[in-house]
Amino acid sequence: MGKTKPKKSVASRAGSPGAAARARATRAGGKPIDLYYWPTPNGWKITVMLEECGLPYAVIPVNIARGDQFKPEFLAISPNNRIPAIVDHNGPGGRPIAIFESGAILQYLGRKTGQFYPQEERARVAVEEWLYWQVGNLGPMAGQAHHFRLHAQDPVAYAIDRFTDECNRLYGVMNRRLAEHPYLAGQEYTIADMATFGWASRWKRQGQDVNDFPHVKRWLDAVRGRPAVWRGMHIWIEEAAKVDMQDPKVRALLFNQRAR
Repeated sequence: MGKTKPKKSVASRAGSPGAAARARATRAGGKPIDLYYWPTPNGWKITVMLEECGLPYAVIPVNIARGDQFKPEFLAISPNNRIPAIVDHNGPGGRPIAIFESGAILQYLGRKTGQFYPQEERARVAVEEWLYWQVGNLGPMAGQAHHFRLHAQDPVAYAIDRFTDECNRLYGVMNRRLAEHPYLAGQEYTIADMATFGWASRWKRQGQDVNDFPHVKRWLDAVRGRPAVWRGMHIWIEEAAKVDMQDPKVRALLFNQRAR
């Protein structure tokens, strides 16, 4: 990000559970993955995956309230001007590769490490079904629910009801699935669970009561109990706590974007 210096993940400090694996990878000649990040449910997907895999990474904050996402150097990596994005300096053939879109990043890291993304075709299809369900359904609908319930300056009852109800429908879909399987893709914890957890953990903001969905609640507790999930969701950026969502300039950057 221009002059922004990469910052080490808080969880990558010596003494954390994943530090030994990261240290071994670095000693073996692996340069840390650059993670372009802001603490949001989409950003957490990748910090959790990196923590679960024990990969070395450096967090590069993209202050979306300041407009960092529109800088040319970031657009060269993420043309949709959205976080997260990564640059793996040890990509295919030993050459760097830049990747944007959270689902694509999760799949890439799963293939790279052989973890949380099975190779057997039937199992992989199940993971992809639920990964794309999150990317195409829960994420966008929950994001709209957050916006109209929390950030719209002029509340629109129809929009609030529309997206709150759609989230409710999606939690019902999840609940039915998790009534029959411990995790979204089946018996094993995968990138589909990592993709979904950050959004589902914000059920209150979406106007839901998790007690209405006991199987979702059980799954949330199980995923939340994983140490790598805790670490990945606590990669904080100090500047994020200072964002004033009522500032017209911030609102224009986040909510009133048009083609550039």
